Amino acid sequence: MSGTTALTEKWPVLGRHEQAAAWLTVWTDLGRAPRTIDAYGRGLAEHLLMSEWEGVDPATANRAHIAVYVRELSSRPDRRGANVISIDSGAGLANATIQQRLVPVRLFYGFLVEEGMRDSNPVGRGRYTPGRRNGGPQRGLVPRLTKLPWFPGEQQWLCVLEVAKCEPVRNRVMLALAYDAALRREELCSLRTDDADPAHCTLRIRAETTKNRLERVVPYSAPTGCCCRTTSPTGPRPAGPAGRYSCRSRGAITPSR
Repeated sequence: MSGTTALTEKWPVLGRHEQAAAWLTVWTDLGRAPRTIDAYGRGLAEHLLMSEWEGVDPATANRAHIAVYVRELSSRPDRRGANVISIDSGAGLANATIQQRLVPVRLFYGFLVEEGMRDSNPVGRGRYTPGRRNGGPQRGLVPRLTKLPWFPGEQQWLCVLEVAKCEPVRNRVMLALAYDAALRREELCSLRTDDADPAHCTLRIRAETTKNRLERVVPYSAPTGCCCRTTSPTGPRPAGPAGRYSCRSRGAITPSR
């Protein structure tokens, strides 16, 4: 109860709604992390405040009232004001943040449904309904958007290469390998000399360094291979602890002793 009491002191609106305090108490007793409980309390408190402003009882709110709450989240002024320089952040919360704020609201209404206080949950979620008529995937209340990755333009990439020309050989090799083999930072910094196959210009990315824990073999270009031979004239060392690159050192890439 101490965690719930702290939340009601932080957001008094939670204490004014008995069902909200009871719901948070259940999640606290189930052993959820304090940060998770804090995020749930914040999201639910914002919804309850919005309901009080609209004069709506949260226990009887419908989908139209939830839509008003989503509109408020989408049009809320950014607290950083004029310091925001991102193209899509002039006003309103990001799509991922809105999804996060709706999670505790959906769970709260799910709790009310399970307790028999409501017949349905006004915060829908995406699901698949089989059947010939009206079947197929159904979208959630707010569509989930995925931002495309940023790619540098030709002029921006030339600027990167111009800066890389003044870097040590080690940094140039790491940049070339990361570009050719599309390596993540952890995969790049965890490379060992026995991972390279100069004869076939390939790299073995070990499973323990990948994000999906799957090993793969990726190629690299001939110019990158020439650059790698410059850093290690004697060629790759045998497999083992002595044949591991010290990529985090300040000098050129050399096998660690």
